[in-house]
Amino acid sequence: MSSVRVVAFDCDGVLADAGSSWAVIHSHFGTGDATLLKAFLNREITDEEFMRDDIGQWKKVQPKIHRDELFKFYSGVRLMEGAREVVSSLMERGIHVVIISAGVDLFVSAIAAMLKVDDWAANGFTYDDEGFLMDEGVCRVPAWDKGEMVQKLIRIHGFEPSEVVSVGDSSMDLSMHVEGSRFIGFNPTRDEAHFAFKEAEVPVVPGPDLRDIWPVLFDGEKYPLEM
Repeated sequence: MSSVRVVAFDCDGVLADAGSSWAVIHSHFGTGDATLLKAFLNREITDEEFMRDDIGQWKKVQPKIHRDELFKFYSGVRLMEGAREVVSSLMERGIHVVIISAGVDLFVSAIAAMLKVDDWAANGFTYDDEGFLMDEGVCRVPAWDKGEMVQKLIRIHGFEPSEVVSVGDSSMDLSMHVEGSRFIGFNPTRDEAHFAFKEAEVPVVPGPDLRDIWPVLFDGEKYPLEM
């Protein structure tokens, strides 16, 4: 097994104890469209279309939504159990740690700052000059092509694919599993994730303690109790 030089984490449901940073906003406005979500999961609509519809639902409830208000919606979301410890332990070993998320950048940036990761990428919103939400989202990380960011990481830093491990909780996260790299399924909750991980024959760690990925990352090594 090649040495690990970089670990790429999804955010929602992996580093953060929140199923979806988009769903957090929906819960505040009492919105959400299960039919649209199903269409997105079936790849029938694009990321941009999905984001535009989400924003439209929120603005029907509240036409003017400020960036600061959106940020406050995430105040009660906590880190996944063991997330801080795992990221800290990886970085103490000199391992490059990044977050690649199709979630909301307001939220992902806060998690990235809390954990002091090396880099992060996520999707987000556009705002007017006064900071109010506009109608279009910004897609930096296509949900079904997160491998684009992994390949970019490999090119920029000169990693070998075999030195890269990605960790995710959904079927979409499997797109981070670029050829020659490794992938760990963590804390899957949707049936399609369980099925996709089984089909892909990747190791799965049920969660919710992120420290449980350690023996899979490092060939049976137990998580260090003392740092």
